[in-house]
Amino acid sequence: MPVQQWSDSVILGELADDPQFTDDLMAIIEQCRKDTRQDVLLNMGGVSYLNSSNVALLLKLRKLVTVTNQRRLRLAGVTTRVWGVFLVTGLDRLFDFVDDVPSGLASLQLGD
Repeated sequence: MPVQQWSDSVILGELADDPQFTDDLMAIIEQCRKDTRQDVLLNMGGVSYLNSSNVALLLKLRKLVTVTNQRRLRLAGVTTRVWGVFLVTGLDRLFDFVDDVPSGLASLQLGD
């Protein structure tokens, strides 16, 4: 299940490369628009590349979750290749990263 409601206040997205990436992120964005109380954890372990459209969707989700809804967004399991994209673009300073899904879920549940 690529996108699931992990708890009352946490959406967990298991992302993969496009076209699934775009579909799943759009579904998460829609869920966060309907319920503004949602924190989001994205497992990026299945993503081997990011294109400009993917980056734009991540930024759109970040703005919705962290700025508009005042909630938290975490990215987990980012691969070395994808991490390079975050570094080169400077996006590593905009997003919160965790090593893996359990760490991300724990940080969201504990309220860090």
